[in-house]
Amino acid sequence: MQDSGVGGSGTGLLGSGRQHTRWSKRLVGQVAILILVNTMVDTVVTAPLLVLPEMLDHFGTDQSAWIDASSLLAGAMWAPLLGKGADIHGKRRVLVMTLITAFVGALVCLVAPNLWVFILGRLLQGAAVGAVFLTVALIHDMCAPDMAMVATGIVTSGSALLSIVMPALFDITASAFGWRSVFVASAVFAAVAGVLVRGLVPPSTITTPGRLDIAGAALLGGGLAAVLSYVSLGSEFGWFAVGPLALLAGGAAALARWFLVASRIPEPVIDIRNLGRPLALTLLLVAFGTGAYQSMLTLFGHIAKVSPDEHLGYGVAAPGALGLLYGVPAIGIVLGGTLAGALGTRVGPAATLAGGVAIGTVGTVGMFFGDSVLPLAVVCSFLLSLTAGTLVTSGFNMAGTLASPERQGVVSSMVMVMVAIGAVILKFVGSAVLQSTNTVVDGETVNSALGVHRYITMATSAFMVAAVVAVILLRTRRRRAGTRTNRRGQDG
Repeated sequence: MQDSGVGGSGTGLLGSGRQHTRWSKRLVGQVAILILVNTMVDTVVTAPLLVLPEMLDHFGTDQSAWIDASSLLAGAMWAPLLGKGADIHGKRRVLVMTLITAFVGALVCLVAPNLWVFILGRLLQGAAVGAVFLTVALIHDMCAPDMAMVATGIVTSGSALLSIVMPALFDITASAFGWRSVFVASAVFAAVAGVLVRGLVPPSTITTPGRLDIAGAALLGGGLAAVLSYVSLGSEFGWFAVGPLALLAGGAAALARWFLVASRIPEPVIDIRNLGRPLALTLLLVAFGTGAYQSMLTLFGHIAKVSPDEHLGYGVAAPGALGLLYGVPAIGIVLGGTLAGALGTRVGPAATLAGGVAIGTVGTVGMFFGDSVLPLAVVCSFLLSLTAGTLVTSGFNMAGTLASPERQGVVSSMVMVMVAIGAVILKFVGSAVLQSTNTVVDGETVNSALGVHRYITMATSAFMVAAVVAVILLRTRRRRAGTRTNRRGQDG
């Protein structure tokens, strides 16, 4: 009989009710499909930015923030509903529905006659962001705990390898067929991924009987999206303009109402009463750590466009600089995610989270000197990409170990929400820091060296906060592990 690589303990997605305990052809195929799903997410979130100038010209607008932020904000809005729905109705079913929604969104963007219809399509595409945490939840269903940690690292970071060549491919197709080719590719990826998931990934046998709190999900998701919209768009439209203030007030009211309702009803979309200290610490760490990384990624784009010959005190512009600063991270993300998954089986995901924060802190501090030295900037970029892969993988793994099988969907969705919150808020703070210290050189407004260094200080501070949280999390886990050991000794 051929070895299936399936163990005999636990309840999982497999038709036999058993989980993968080692690699097999079946598991390799399923992991490859889930990597394809996450690659589709990249075509939704990052690929449109490659043709942003063409889209702005087509729609006759300069409101790039709406196009840039809409899918990520929609992801934060969709995540709680998708997570709870996955726990109730099955993760594969909800993932397929998510891919169908993203497919429809790509078609809407493809034929949109004006900007607002296009943004509607982007909001539908934002459901694809939920595909990331659903692939993780599926892995934790399909695999035994140790195997799940390794597979999660590969699934969450594997798509980064394709991101090395995808910008060049999209540049070629956009030059030949126009900006719409990006959305054709996104629709094709969503359709193919949906068919493969439906046909080759087994259905979930781990579900939770219950009722989907649609009203609560709408309040939470809509409130998050509105508040994050204010944070991300306020600098462009004015912090005290009527529109942004209405978003802030409406979002805050929705979140306050959700909090009151969630504290009273028996089945809220996220049960804040049973959140638990370790999970709360994990979510806080993920928000600060991934937000700091994302903000530094934005800074690399700024310094890569400034030549040292301009004598601004920063700048690494040179032939191939952008390719190095954005290509090397793809390798680092894969290494970080894979190593975090493998090491997590030995030392635990709390320790790998702490390690990721430490590496990120070193990479960020190094940019105080690397902002004008390209080789050092590339090294720092690589260290930060290791951090990104480590934090995302370890964050999902840590949350997975803290949740029962019946709550994997909703807990994974919380990790995704915190990634979005951290990225949006720290990018805004960094942008505000740069703008507050702009200087004028030869009649042109440019970022100052002071602003760049304050930006790096901001990111370093975020990593330091994450480090403090990581220490508290480690102590909490060790204290609870010691308590369990003592209880077993007394029972013995």
